[in-house]
Amino acid sequence: MRKIYSFILVVGLTISMLIGCNDTSKEGTKEKQSTNQAENQSFPLTLQDAVGEKVAIEQKPEKIISLIPSNTEAVFALGLGEKLIGVSENDNYPEETKDIQKVGGMEIDTEMIVSLQPDIVLAHESAHNSKEGIQQLKDAGIPVLTVNDAQSFKDVYTSLEMIGKATGELDKAKEIVATMQNKLEKIKVKAKAIKDEERKSVLVEVSPSPEIYTTGKNTFMDEMLGIISADNVSGELDGWVKLDEESLIAANPDVIITTYGYYTGNPVKEVTGRSGWEDIKAVKNGEVFDVHSDLVTRSGPRLIEGVEELAKSVYPNVFDN
Repeated sequence: MRKIYSFILVVGLTISMLIGCNDTSKEGTKEKQSTNQAENQSFPLTLQDAVGEKVAIEQKPEKIISLIPSNTEAVFALGLGEKLIGVSENDNYPEETKDIQKVGGMEIDTEMIVSLQPDIVLAHESAHNSKEGIQQLKDAGIPVLTVNDAQSFKDVYTSLEMIGKATGELDKAKEIVATMQNKLEKIKVKAKAIKDEERKSVLVEVSPSPEIYTTGKNTFMDEMLGIISADNVSGELDGWVKLDEESLIAANPDVIITTYGYYTGNPVKEVTGRSGWEDIKAVKNGEVFDVHSDLVTRSGPRLIEGVEELAKSVYPNVFDN
């Protein structure tokens, strides 16, 4: 009897030890996860920005200035809109930006920015005109993070995570990126249903006549068209290019997309009313559409909305449901 009791006691102690070890392992895992999160969000930290500069950020920024709309939209998406104390004159989204102090447009107001005493300034690789002003901010001891000039969705994800890390919201930035990627994959799945013989050729106009500019490869619009199984009539060209009307008429696109409705009265009528364009398939079949410029050209978290809008315009039967 004593042997049986002893055996039961040993087994019980062994199970207890195993459970204890398991609990300890769980606690260790939780502690490790917490440590990893703390490492992601800990300050001070030093980041290397898009121009190779090392930027030291002493503490989680409480006062942020953004010098370009895409950065501003990223800050709001991260839930930090209330910490923005300065934005550019070109900011228009979200609505709250109209009440935030403007700190310049193509040229930044360095004196005003210095007087606002920001914890960080989010600049942009494309802002070549502001190089001198940005250097003045650095000389004044203000941390300036230059975000990459994104030319692809992958680049956009990189810039969102850079801003997220600099502001102490890397986890949130990764969530936004994951959501964007998931939505994009769903669009790609729908696009696979489009057969080769159903593919449409598309002309994208980013400025109206007489100086018509379109988008070639290495632009968001070209990548978007590829994603939705459409062919860019200017896809062999590089970047933003100016084309003459004769070559555009010869291209004879199935669909024409304009992105300048925000500053012209009636972009569709502007296209369909052109002399010599009446026989273009897009004009003849009534497939000329204007899409929101900011959604398809601004390298921010709303870019997926731009893909959706473009897809519904080109293939309404596939995507408009």
